[in-house]
Amino acid sequence: MQETRQNRIARLLQKELASIFQTQTRMMHGVLISVTRVKISPDLSICTAYLSIFPSEKGEELLKNINANEKTVRYELGQRVHNQLRIIPELRFFIDDSLDYLDRIDELLKK
Repeated sequence: MQETRQNRIARLLQKELASIFQTQTRMMHGVLISVTRVKISPDLSICTAYLSIFPSEKGEELLKNINANEKTVRYELGQRVHNQLRIIPELRFFIDDSLDYLDRIDELLKK
């Protein structure tokens, strides 16, 4: 039962975080941030979000910027989900480099 609730809340947070990043990166031409996976702790206090950033060269810079503005992102997330969640979880962001890893494997297989 608890796992079902965690999954439902993780999907909600993933959808809302993706929407927040989409509106914020609309001003930055040529940059795309997608939320690939969200995990939430069993007590719903910590949300770990994995971000896929295109172009990947700007990934570290954008991740530092996102972590610096984590409170703003959390506030905006709270404004969007305040009817569904009583407590807005603490946000942690990481780069999801699985696509780069797949590209590297493809390159090695072609050689």
